[in-house]
Amino acid sequence: MTAIKHALQRDIFTPNDERLLSIVNVCKAGKKKRNCFLCATVTTERPVQVNVVKVKKSDKGDFYKRQTAWALRDLAVVDAKDAVKENPEFDLHFDKVYKWVASSAVEKNTFISCIWKLNQRYLRKKIDFINVSSQLLEESVPSGENQSVAGGDEEAVDEYQELNAREEQDIEIMMEGCEYAISNAEAFAEKLSRELQVLDGANIQSIMASEKQVNILMKLLDEALKEVDQIEIKLSSYEEMLQSVKEQMDQISESNYLIHLSYTNNVKLLSEIEFLVNHMDLAKGHIKALQEGDLTSSRGIEACTNAADALLQCMNVALHPGHDMLHAVKQQQQRFSDLREQFARRLTNHLNSVFVQQGHDQSSTLAQHSVELTLPNHHPFHRDLLRYAKLMEWLKNTDYGKYEGLTKNYMDYLSRLYEREIKDFFEVAKIKMTGTTKEGKKFGLHGSSGKLTGSTSSLNKLSVQSSGNRRSQSSSLLDMGNMSASDLDVADRTKFDKIFEQVLSELEPLCLAEQDFISKFFKLQQHQSISGTTTNETEEMDGGNLSRSYIPGVPQTVSSEKDMIRQMMTKIFRCIEPELNNLIALGDKIDSFNSLYMLVKMSHHVWTAQNVDPASFLSTTLGNVLVTVKRNFDKCISNQMKQMDEVKISKKSKVGILPFVAEFEEFAALAESIFKNAERRGDLDKAYTKLIRAVFISVEKVANESQKTPRDVVMMENFHHIFATLSRLKISCLEAEKKEAKLKYTEHLQSYVVYSLGQPLEKLNHFFEGVEARVAQGIREEEVSYQLAFNKQELRKVIKEYPGKEVKKGLDNLYKKVDKHLCEEENLLQVVWHSMQDEFIRQYKHFEGLIARCYPGSGITMEFTIQDILDYCSSIAQSH
Repeated sequence: MTAIKHALQRDIFTPNDERLLSIVNVCKAGKKKRNCFLCATVTTERPVQVNVVKVKKSDKGDFYKRQTAWALRDLAVVDAKDAVKENPEFDLHFDKVYKWVASSAVEKNTFISCIWKLNQRYLRKKIDFINVSSQLLEESVPSGENQSVAGGDEEAVDEYQELNAREEQDIEIMMEGCEYAISNAEAFAEKLSRELQVLDGANIQSIMASEKQVNILMKLLDEALKEVDQIEIKLSSYEEMLQSVKEQMDQISESNYLIHLSYTNNVKLLSEIEFLVNHMDLAKGHIKALQEGDLTSSRGIEACTNAADALLQCMNVALHPGHDMLHAVKQQQQRFSDLREQFARRLTNHLNSVFVQQGHDQSSTLAQHSVELTLPNHHPFHRDLLRYAKLMEWLKNTDYGKYEGLTKNYMDYLSRLYEREIKDFFEVAKIKMTGTTKEGKKFGLHGSSGKLTGSTSSLNKLSVQSSGNRRSQSSSLLDMGNMSASDLDVADRTKFDKIFEQVLSELEPLCLAEQDFISKFFKLQQHQSISGTTTNETEEMDGGNLSRSYIPGVPQTVSSEKDMIRQMMTKIFRCIEPELNNLIALGDKIDSFNSLYMLVKMSHHVWTAQNVDPASFLSTTLGNVLVTVKRNFDKCISNQMKQMDEVKISKKSKVGILPFVAEFEEFAALAESIFKNAERRGDLDKAYTKLIRAVFISVEKVANESQKTPRDVVMMENFHHIFATLSRLKISCLEAEKKEAKLKYTEHLQSYVVYSLGQPLEKLNHFFEGVEARVAQGIREEEVSYQLAFNKQELRKVIKEYPGKEVKKGLDNLYKKVDKHLCEEENLLQVVWHSMQDEFIRQYKHFEGLIARCYPGSGITMEFTIQDILDYCSSIAQSH
């Protein structure tokens, strides 16, 4: 075991600056026996670290390697299994339990004893040694080889002192003087001994030589001691005198401390009294202003405002701890509460009387506005009340119940006042729209209420009169807006537009001024938005009353104050929306086209209001009314489409331009003039698309039902009129429909021309149609002349039936027939006649080509030439 220990020390622990103190040969319990060594080691450097190292023999060679190391401080329990009987098994509890079997019980005991001593020497921590003999742990003298290592070597280490640099230098100098010191240590030691004896003798002689001096020194020391004794006596006397002085100074110091403490307390008390006096003392002038101040004059209002602010500051002062327990402070707080209650009651009563008086004063000015389309100006009333704005803010912060009561009273008084003003204002507007009171009755206006009582008359079906004059026929048709065209013209609609615009222009500043006044007077924020609401309060409008769950001291959020402004405006101006709806209904009843004017004006005012505040009362109200206007506009479009579907045509007269085509032109021209630069252009574009589709469908329906006028003529004239209208108005959303109208007009013009030209040269047309049929059946063109029905004699016979004079007569009859088919309004006669001339010349050239190909060398030609055709057409046109 000793050889193994030295080998492990040399190979494993010395390179790591460690010393091996104890070793035990072990194997793991319960497994195949594989021996290893547990080693107890300490480091040679300080601070000393103690480890338990597991060393195992390598499988590849005859050398040992370090496998696992545990710090001794991590060891919790050492279990020797049996304290009485010899047992080689033991357990070490580190992070887990390691079970070992030693090669002998002696080695196990020696190792455990070494662990116990290392714990006592270096760690001083409580490691539990269980099932270990107490005799083994209490041995004071270690036994065995390993114990001597653990004890003696450690003591030697502690007694050893390292040489410093000077000691090493002296030894080197001494050894250089004795070159043989290393080769002959005995001679070197003997020399050192001799030199030491010489030095001792020199020291003794030096001591004996200085004996006299020592005696003199002793005498001097005795004298000095005597002087010290005398000084001590004097110091004692001085100390006795100073003791009495010290006692007097202590008394003075204690007296000064008490004086300083008293002064400090007085200063603090004075500071507290000054704080209470400065912050809780209300001037007599303020008290008098609160009790008796004049609330009618500007100077009195200013004095009351300053007094109320001073009172609020006194009531809201932050008292120091303990102040609220003082009797004087309680009395002053009660006095402030009484003053606040008294002034709040006085202010509330005064403002209520001001509200009532304003209602009476404003009512007296209604007469002068009854004949003018203007609303009374409330600016003077607002200006007078704004003097109380700061007092209202004070009331809001100190007594919210009275503030809320004032708010309700203001809404009640002002709502009645505004209701009278607005109803009279709308009555004047309705009278101006209808012209006179008698005309107002014509549209269902009775008395001064201004309400519509008449029902909308049913739409009359449009019918085409049998008169030959198209213009007189059109003037007899009903207008699309329920009134005859003779009664309503552009001037009437412009007048309505101006009146409606003036109504909105009067209402808008009235609402904005009142909303601004409410915000300033009642101290409600309206132009900021803060997300979130306070759950401690709710607001709702119930039957015109503003109910609120109020908790004193809870601040109102900005969003709830904006809601409160909107609800107050809704209560005050509750009659605006129904009056506007009545006015819109009247305008729509007078002329359904008025909905176009109202849609544009209302859209503009809604857009303006939403730019200022999208959630304001004005924006919301105008938005609701705009929905009604848009509904009327859609109804106007639907009525026009319905009338198109119900149109009837006369079976005895020619059709011409259909009524709804002319009315679409009127509608589009009016709409373009109204919607120029309007915000809701998209609504008009949608209406255009619906109307033009309905017009197209109705035109084709009438053309199919027409008996007097050919279908192609009806289609050609009406689509030409539609194309001309769209080209003139340049409506961008109807570009596709404009192209379609032009295409339909061109197609039906060509169809009508081709159909009409088949009648003047009917036999000639039939003959050449037979020739083309034979060629189509496969007969060669030059062999057609051999066909019995189409030989040269038959061709000459047919051509002779159409000499120039007969052709001219046929063209003249055709011109008269076309003139009879076409209407005067569209003026398409010359266009159609020119197209017929071109088509006739084309047919003539086609016939000449067939004669040249099918009857070559026959010398057969037509009885007239192209120049003859041009002359015939020109003379016929000029003659008519």
